[in-house]
Amino acid sequence: MADVEGEVIACHECDALHWHTDVPEGGRADCRQCGATLYRLIPNSLDRSLALFASAFVLLLIANSFPFLALEFGGRMESNRLVSGGWALYEMGMGELGLLVFATSILFPLLSIGGMLYLLLPARFGQVAPGMGWVWRMVRALLPWSLLGIFLLGTLVAVVKLQDLANVIPGVALFAFIGAMLAYAGGRASFEPRELWKLSPIRQLDPAVVRSGKALISCHTCGLLRPRDAGLSHCPRCGSGLHYRKTNSVQRTWALLFAAAVLFIPANVYPIMEVIQFGQGEPDTILSGVTKLIGAGMWGLGLLVFFVSIVVPLAKLVSLVWLLRSVERRSNWNPKDRTRLYRVTEMVGSWSMVDVFLVGLLTGLVSLDVLATIRPGIGATFFAGVVILTMFAAMSFDPRLIWDNATMDDEPDPRRADGVHA
Repeated sequence: MADVEGEVIACHECDALHWHTDVPEGGRADCRQCGATLYRLIPNSLDRSLALFASAFVLLLIANSFPFLALEFGGRMESNRLVSGGWALYEMGMGELGLLVFATSILFPLLSIGGMLYLLLPARFGQVAPGMGWVWRMVRALLPWSLLGIFLLGTLVAVVKLQDLANVIPGVALFAFIGAMLAYAGGRASFEPRELWKLSPIRQLDPAVVRSGKALISCHTCGLLRPRDAGLSHCPRCGSGLHYRKTNSVQRTWALLFAAAVLFIPANVYPIMEVIQFGQGEPDTILSGVTKLIGAGMWGLGLLVFFVSIVVPLAKLVSLVWLLRSVERRSNWNPKDRTRLYRVTEMVGSWSMVDVFLVGLLTGLVSLDVLATIRPGIGATFFAGVVILTMFAAMSFDPRLIWDNATMDDEPDPRRADGVHA
């Protein structure tokens, strides 16, 4: 493994510096200090990701053009489209919830996939797309909110819940949506951002600057390193604002967590939806819905809903509070494990959207007048607020703060990335 003089990489989670290290095809280099993935070597990364994102874009357009699900009940047939859930919530006076469902299942995925195609098409021919930095910042901002996989999980839960009510018939759009989700996930897994920045004329720092011991600042969007005394307010390569640490990270995270904790109470007290059959029904809270699923013998589904709707939000709140307190106390206890905890907390943040998508899907599909109707409850709006606020809280927390006061017994070699992982 030869070092490439002239390319220095700062870990985005702990700020440790590494010289570039060659890895074999299909391998990756990890930070020796915190274990975060620094970069990967993916064969034909631009070609593969371009093909997969193009496929995802076409399939997502098909998924929005044909019926998604159909419900057969009492001699009547009702079908919906992908957009129906968000629209039904809007018609029932929950426009904010309908907008959230529409944005995270349709709008943001289309924008992020379209942005990737805009970047990858010129890059495939060795060209830099105009406004590459701005478009890449937009794509990065939308990635956590492009929830195709979570929406599909919500769809599967809805289908299982409706089995006892009526005959559920999958439409062409559902299969197209599954294909779009798989292609989108494959495109993200096949794309290595470093391949994009290789086309930029702006390069990393000269090794002599790094060896001089100057304090450096790293762009959290593209990874470009520059001396802190250079007086730069924005990255010259991608245009992102440059900050040594996220501005007011601790205060903003505390505020978001407090707001989420307040909303968590009405989210579990008020009904999240109401199932009405033949003019009779009663509202269900999250916990009562779980109890009914388990009572009906659907243990797996009931435990899944309990996990994503109650365990995950509570675990996120507790984890982030503990991380904040450890930073405020300037704790140096096991920073690597604390960084891993943050990584997991950020990763599972969107899983709780399953319940929000479930409410939207059932509201848009089950509207059979006196035979059967499902109506959303105010608890769904509070719960969506909890999910959004905890996701923003995880994004606002800066994991590099964990390492600012850490004292390591065995300092890692700052010159090399960790060994190769195939």
